[in-house]
Amino acid sequence: MYLLAFLDRSNIGNAKLEGLVTQLDLTGNRFNITLIMFIIPYCLLECPANLVLKVFRPSRWLPGINFAWGVVMTLMAFVKTYPQLVGVRICLGIAEAGLFPGVVYYLTLWYPRHMLQYRIGLFFGAATVAGAFSGLLAFGIGYMGGMEGLEAWSWIFMLEGLATIVVAIIAFFVLVDFPDTAKFLTPEERAFVVWRKKYDNSSVGEEERFAPRHVWAAFRDWQVWLHIPIYVSIVGPLYGITLFLPTIINSFGYNTPVSQLLTVPPYVAATLTLLVFAHYSDKLKIRSPFILAGLTMCLIGFSMNISTAPIGVKYFGTFFIVMGSYAAYPGIISWLGNNLSGQYKRSVGMPLQMCIGNFSGAVAAVIYRSQDSPRFVLGHALELMFVGIGFIFLPIVAFIYKRINAQRDATERLATERGEKIQYSEQELRELGDRAPDFRYTL
Repeated sequence: MYLLAFLDRSNIGNAKLEGLVTQLDLTGNRFNITLIMFIIPYCLLECPANLVLKVFRPSRWLPGINFAWGVVMTLMAFVKTYPQLVGVRICLGIAEAGLFPGVVYYLTLWYPRHMLQYRIGLFFGAATVAGAFSGLLAFGIGYMGGMEGLEAWSWIFMLEGLATIVVAIIAFFVLVDFPDTAKFLTPEERAFVVWRKKYDNSSVGEEERFAPRHVWAAFRDWQVWLHIPIYVSIVGPLYGITLFLPTIINSFGYNTPVSQLLTVPPYVAATLTLLVFAHYSDKLKIRSPFILAGLTMCLIGFSMNISTAPIGVKYFGTFFIVMGSYAAYPGIISWLGNNLSGQYKRSVGMPLQMCIGNFSGAVAAVIYRSQDSPRFVLGHALELMFVGIGFIFLPIVAFIYKRINAQRDATERLATERGEKIQYSEQELRELGDRAPDFRYTL
């Protein structure tokens, strides 16, 4: 589902090389505005969509929105004017908004904290595979231009939209809801999964009942607001390279078919890097060093591309950008998910991070201007600014977590030495969540 979601939102970059700009008269900044009009409703609706997930159940909500954006994607093949394209992109943003935060939250209900990043990595790996597929499919579909009176870009939208509809229909029948209702598990297995997750980060389990205070607790939590700049530092480069990699490679002087094919290797490398990062991050039970490594890769890649280096060096730099941004993304998602305790607080805090942070994608959508080709100095410079934000805030967050953990360790040690008993009831510890004295933050 997510492979197709990412394919459907990013294939406009491939369609641009197949005549979309010419036929719909996307002169000036019209193409960039089209990209923004997807991101704005997508960002605004991520947080509310996660609360809807609890009402409609994952097995109905996720395939339902999957089907909706498949229909929108298919209809995009028949747009004839710029305003029509903008309107359909808005609808696509509305339909896709609930998928990623919904699935990430869904995974947090199934897996313990330190098994989470690899699962998110497998899920988000679909995005890197989509990047590779997008170039390959665009290369093949490009030869369908003129068939049935449709341009190649129309066929890209239509065929990929129809594939999305088929997957949505299958998902209606195979997707399960929550661990305690999973029919493919035995009663003993269901009980074990629920027990393992419930007591993963607390000796008394998580708060599971909804109360309005959980929403306000997420909005007031310092973690969410300090994680947002780090999220921005990853998502800005990720959106920029995803939407404009075909254009950047085309600016190196390659023709359209070769440019489409050359987008594939960076995504293949990114898929492998992402899975390696996710595996070792879970194994070592740490997040920040792997996020820092991803930001460092982005720094190297954008530095290569903003320079006057030869084309071969710049193309090699795109590998670093794609690998760094895609490999770091599951880490920043998992990091906040690991450190927010309480199902409903997490269901608000995580999409709030994405909702605000994804607006950096709107910035990334307009900074690669056609008049800046072939060096795209403005675009690469602003992406380096995003990366710099991450280098500032990531050490701050890691330091605060380490300090709080040390304080709680010291308090617990002192209480043990004095023979003091726990001063809180089990219900009070559940309500405290990640502020409870027995909770330890993942670094």
